[in-house]
Amino acid sequence: MPRVRRGAARRQAKKRIFKAVKGHRGPDSKQIRLAKEAAVRAQVNARIGRKLKKRDYRAMWIIRLSAACRQRGVRYSQFISGCKKAQINLNRKMLSEIAIADPAGFDQIVEKAKAAL
Repeated sequence: MPRVRRGAARRQAKKRIFKAVKGHRGPDSKQIRLAKEAAVRAQVNARIGRKLKKRDYRAMWIIRLSAACRQRGVRYSQFISGCKKAQINLNRKMLSEIAIADPAGFDQIVEKAKAAL
């Protein structure tokens, strides 16, 4: 059986890995074994980062809502409970945007939530 020399395939695989770790420092960007490990680590951290970003944004919306509610004399937890009872089906992102862009509209939402309590 003839010997198979994977020249092109191996070169393509190396190019793909080195392209993925371009910008890394030291041997992580120059040695194939370390580059493979660095690429895997980078992908793992990227996935974790995507999840953390969602968590951070939700926390920011809640902080904004909490501050806006306190200015209107109601706690955040009471406001959310009142919104659910009044069947105001807006998510926290939209509520925080309304609180920033349209304070008068947010006042009306807060009054409806207070009335539902």
